[in-house]
Order: sequence, then structure tokens, then C-alpha cells
Amino acid sequence: MLEINFEVAEKVIVGFIRDSIQKNNFKNGILGVSGGLDSAVVLALTRKALGKDHSLGLLMPYQSSSPESLTHGKMICDQFGVKYEVIDISPAVNAYFDQYPTNNRILIGNKCARERMSVLYDFSIRKKALVIGTSNKSELLIGYSTLFGDSAAAFFPLGDLYKTQIFDFASYLKIPEAIINKKPSADLWKDQTDEKEIGVSYRELDEILYQLIDRRKKDKDIQKLGYPQEWIKKIKNLIVNSQFKRTMPPIPKLQNRTIGLEFRYLRDWNK
Repeated sequence: MLEINFEVAEKVIVGFIRDSIQKNNFKNGILGVSGGLDSAVVLALTRKALGKDHSLGLLMPYQSSSPESLTHGKMICDQFGVKYEVIDISPAVNAYFDQYPTNNRILIGNKCARERMSVLYDFSIRKKALVIGTSNKSELLIGYSTLFGDSAAAFFPLGDLYKTQIFDFASYLKIPEAIINKKPSADLWKDQTDEKEIGVSYRELDEILYQLIDRRKKDKDIQKLGYPQEWIKKIKNLIVNSQFKRTMPPIPKLQNRTIGLEFRYLRDWNK
């Protein structure tokens, strides 16, 4: 049920990336390359859409990042011939926590995510390149992202693909097996994995999300597929509680056409 035509998906996304860059009067795209699956797939598709001379990757390790992440990030950039720069975010992040100390791993992880996006947008100006996001549909739906961190980007090429679909898509795009086979992780701390944080496997999460979102199934119908009600309830709560991450900041209505209410066209403007 989660199967997709990879040839069609590649054609659509490559065209989407090229169009999104060009219609905003850019020629270049830039993205954070974490050494993980999603950024590897986006890098491959960006290279196909824009060419190697108009694609740039930033590798932004923190002091607690796995050395493997940097190795895999360099590997995927080299494989697709994309230029990259390595920027250690440790001095900037540590300077903040020297003033406001914490042992909270979530706070540190969020700060790292926002620092990386700050660097990406700085380089966006330096390189005249639009920032390309790497979040997937699973993450976006349950809010598994840092607001104004990895959730900040001009567009998300993988935003309508579930994580489990991206594993197979990566094989189709010839992403190295070392990247495909490792456990998905935001690399926030040692041995951190996405599935541990979420509480269910991506396969289980994606099947429930697919039934809830794409097929609009009722809880009772999803239970018949073998999924416990407590899982369904938990995932629905994640969707609801992260809605603020998927919308524009609300504006109180004072005039005739308010942004986000009456004035909410998704359109390209004729200049």
C-alpha cells in the first residue's frame, strides 16, 4: 500500500526542485548534509535537478556528533560530485551554553538544529542559493523536527514521501548501502535513534499514518489491521499537538483581507 513508482517520483521531484529554484530567481540550491538517509536522497535529486555546479552541501557537526555522520556526509557528496563545506558548530553552540548552562539533551539538540539552519541561511546569501529542506512526510506529520531548525526551508522535496518509502527510493537512486542500512537518527546524542524517540518503528508509524491521513480510515478500521488503539491514539496526538509547526503564525483579523485567512493564495506572481 505504501509502494510507489520510483521512476515517476524521481521525475516529479527533480522537476519540482528545478522549478522551485528557478521561479524564485535562484540558480543554486543548498542543503545540510547530515550523513543520514533523507539528506543523501535530497542531495542526489538536487544534483540531478540543478547539476553539480549549482548544488552545495554543508556538513555541520557538533562535538557530540558521530564521526560516522561526517564520513557518510562526505561520501555522498563525493559520490554525486557535489561541492561541500564542513562547518563545526560547536564553538557557536557552546558559547551560548557557557552563558546559559544545561544538561537537557533536548535543549542542546534543538539549539544545534537551529544553529545549523542559521548557518545554512547565512550561506544562502553568500552563495545565492535557496535552502532545500530534507524532512519527510512522517516527520512533518508527527512534528518530529525543531521549529526554525530542520523544519525551516524554502521547500521540502521529500515532504510527500513516508520514511519507509525513502529507504527503497534510496536504493533506486544508488545511495550507498552503509547509509541505507544504518538506523535513522537525528544524531542528537550517543546511540540516539528516531524510533526510540518516537516509540514505534517507522514501518508501524507509516502504516498508521497512511491509513489515517491518505485513506482517512477510522480508528476501528486501523485496529483491524493489528495496531493497538493506544498506538493510534498516540500518533493522532502527535499530529494534533504539532499542528503549529505546519502552519503560518496566526494573525488576528482587523482588516478586509487578512494574511492566512482571506489572503492565502498558493500561487506564483506575474512580475
